[in-house]
Amino acid sequence: MIKYLLITLALIVCILIYFKVADHFNIIDKPNTRSSHTAITTRGGGIVFPFVIILYSIFFQEVYWGIVAAILLISIISFCDDVSNLPNKVRLLVHLMSVSLLLFSIGAFQTWPFWLLPIAYIVIIGTINAYNFMDGINGITGLYSLVILSSLYFLSETITRIADQAFILTPIIACVVFLFFNFRKKAKCFAGDVGSVSIGFWIIALLLLAILETENLKYILFLAVYGVDAVLTIIHRLILKQNIFEAHRLHFYQILANERKVNHLIVSSIYGFVQLLINIFILSTEFGLFAYALFVIVPLSIIYIVVKPRLMAKAIKPSMVAK
Repeated sequence: MIKYLLITLALIVCILIYFKVADHFNIIDKPNTRSSHTAITTRGGGIVFPFVIILYSIFFQEVYWGIVAAILLISIISFCDDVSNLPNKVRLLVHLMSVSLLLFSIGAFQTWPFWLLPIAYIVIIGTINAYNFMDGINGITGLYSLVILSSLYFLSETITRIADQAFILTPIIACVVFLFFNFRKKAKCFAGDVGSVSIGFWIIALLLLAILETENLKYILFLAVYGVDAVLTIIHRLILKQNIFEAHRLHFYQILANERKVNHLIVSSIYGFVQLLINIFILSTEFGLFAYALFVIVPLSIIYIVVKPRLMAKAIKPSMVAK
């Protein structure tokens, strides 16, 4: 308990010091036409996530060194990208290296069939970037991550042990500390790539451990809400013939927050609450993967496909009348 208290205090000091550093070096997020915010805000507050992985390595003995190294590596390149935009090739190379460390640490190169490895690279890197793209409004990354991590902690402590307790509790603490500064009408900081990418990678690592330990793919649905929004938005943008690698405001949560002017904290809470309900359903039932897809993915997809166009249409009509 004392260790976790010390970690909490260290994270608070870390982020307060970072505010001073970011202010000095002008590490800020300026709003533009594709932003979901209107005020200049400190970027990179998610630095608490790579910092807590260092604290975890110092305070606890059962350390997953391969995963720790992978998180630190991807965090460093993400922070560099926050400070100064890096070429896509550089980011992709580091992502490949980090995923390789992760796969090596879980024994994938030794035990998985060869054909599965390239699929794993594509899925993991795609999920990391999707997690990053979903970080667009106050509270969404911290709250959504807190829901997933709490669900994984419950799984590990009450059903099947998937990882050392501290390896799940420390990022939970980091989420709470970050949310204290981010879950506000006017956030003190944004996660930045260093935050969303690092915590996204950490969650992916834990989900892989859960799937391998339980031999059950259903836990991938702990990412169902983000996954449906991300995938269907990509499809929507492809239909519109847009460059899917450019910034945009077409995610479902962005339509709610920007076009329909729903409070950011309410939107973030809805995403977290819906995912929590899904996780409770997954943890308390035993069905086949197809049944879970029918019960979870299909309803989410229907909501997206039916509701989103209506929200967009209602947002467009007032501007058309004004013209």
